[in-house]
Amino acid sequence: ACDTHIHVYRKGAPTLPGALAAPEEETVARYQTMRDDLGLTRAIIVQPTAYGTDNSVTADGIKALGAQNTRGVAVVDENVSDATLRDLTDTGFCGVRFQMLPGGIIAWDQVDRIAQRVNSCDWHIQLQLDGHTLPDRADQILAWPGRIVIDHIGKFLEPVAPDHPAFQCLLRLIDTGRVWVKLSAPYEVSRIGHPGYNDVSVLACALVEHAPERMLWASNWPHILTTPRPNDRKMLELLHDWAPNTALQQRILCDNPQEFYGFDSAMTNASPS
Repeated sequence: ACDTHIHVYRKGAPTLPGALAAPEEETVARYQTMRDDLGLTRAIIVQPTAYGTDNSVTADGIKALGAQNTRGVAVVDENVSDATLRDLTDTGFCGVRFQMLPGGIIAWDQVDRIAQRVNSCDWHIQLQLDGHTLPDRADQILAWPGRIVIDHIGKFLEPVAPDHPAFQCLLRLIDTGRVWVKLSAPYEVSRIGHPGYNDVSVLACALVEHAPERMLWASNWPHILTTPRPNDRKMLELLHDWAPNTALQQRILCDNPQEFYGFDSAMTNASPS
């Protein structure tokens, strides 16, 4: 089973001026403890915004968790060299992160050029934005080459109903066959809150019903912007509500990420019990 969105940090690693302080205790070792407790075996480490385009902490995390079962998503700008892209690819990076919410370091007028650059490495694009803006950005998104993953159930910063035009736009993007969605972090936008995050869970259920083959699951560990931090086991158990049978859970936790991220099918690939 694969956790497709985590962040790791390292004590003393330089952060961008004005960035939120990186939590020094959220190390690879701490993540391994959580992962083992939940029965997960694979992970995608996503470059934190605080580190900008210095992907070294994330690269070290890939090595520490083992490149056989770990991939990375980098942050790069339009001036990234071919040599750097090759080195990142060799380390285990397979995607670029576009964090388009306030605090991100990449602007909308840069992303088209970056998308073209990383396509030469067969990288995917991981996009985080306010889902309400999808209708305005859909044409631009579909003009990018390659595959696209949209974070956190679309991250509608004010939760919407499944018939809302912006959510319907997300479904149409999925229908192109080039767009995947991470089922993760309902707590970041829910107005109802735990335990069920029902205003966001209704969207997760609609996504699974619409295109289970395009869904991925993620813990979003270590949840540094959320107080109190959510319980990781309960985040995994929410998938049982969103995908209410073992075949769907196997597909979302194991089969989809194996295919999308290029993991070796010979390695262990079973859902946690």
